[in-house]
Amino acid sequence: MKLGRNDPCTCGSGKKYKRCCINNVSKQHAEVFDDFEQTIAMNPNLTLEELNVVAQHRMNERNNRPHDDFCGLSPKQMSNWLYAPFNELAWVTISEPTELSSSPVMRYLELMLDEAMQNNGSFKATSKGNLPTKLVKQASDLLPEFAVAKVGTPISLNGYAGTNEDKFNALHYTRILAEIAGIIYRRSGRYHLKKDAQKQYQNLGIRAFFKPMLEAAITKYNWGYLDGWEDGTDLRTFWLFMLWRLQTHASIDQLIDEVATAFPDLLLELGTHEYFTPIKLLRLLIDSRFIECFLQFWGFVTVDPRRLFEDEPIPRKAQIQPLLKHTFQFDIKC
Repeated sequence: MKLGRNDPCTCGSGKKYKRCCINNVSKQHAEVFDDFEQTIAMNPNLTLEELNVVAQHRMNERNNRPHDDFCGLSPKQMSNWLYAPFNELAWVTISEPTELSSSPVMRYLELMLDEAMQNNGSFKATSKGNLPTKLVKQASDLLPEFAVAKVGTPISLNGYAGTNEDKFNALHYTRILAEIAGIIYRRSGRYHLKKDAQKQYQNLGIRAFFKPMLEAAITKYNWGYLDGWEDGTDLRTFWLFMLWRLQTHASIDQLIDEVATAFPDLLLELGTHEYFTPIKLLRLLIDSRFIECFLQFWGFVTVDPRRLFEDEPIPRKAQIQPLLKHTFQFDIKC
């Protein structure tokens, strides 16, 4: 069935085909047809069956060919990273680290689970539905144990401490993830730890929830929830490509350029803004949604929060933490 210009694009963006992948697909089709016509001209006696074999071979060859704009990934590899389910991602191994003490998200979750286990599987929420003050204080006290960039920035603004959950972004993020992942739920003014989660925690400890929490953060959580930006651009689609590039060179500036080159339609989607160019807005969104509220909250990287030194821009570098390397091992040969 032919895809119409006004039909939803098959890439899953939610946009109409004419406003999404139509130009890229048309360009790819033109290149394939040119290649195919050349093959027919050089081999006029090929049968239809033979031509089909040649066409399939050409398409496979093109899809497996490294692409400069993708930093050496092939279209086949990129397609897997953009659209495959979490448990079907290829060219990367996602492990459960044996040591999770450096991860704010997992340590905060551990506090919640311990509190529930000590109180017959549940604990009381505040009148606003937040975590109790006792847990907030315990979470704040963990700050010295984390590798957190605090240069010239009050601790509370980093999201790793606060007097209540409303002003404690990393803790609030963890609680939301735990609910999305189906580990805890709120009912009748209390947070309850699910029965199967209690058994998992008793048998396997906090490691049992690392991958479910990670999958929830990547596939179900709204990355724009905490940053206040009205822009609805969904960066989750590109998370693994961004992670691979950052782990490769640790340069946030280079990462922005690579994302803009690999996915130029992102800049078109961002469009014009009253105060920011598309590339500047992309930088702000990646900083907020990918670097701060994902990688840093999980303890995968730390980043100096300063942007300027003596009125000059500071090259943005991520300090890659051991937890990132222990979790993600890439098998990419470029």
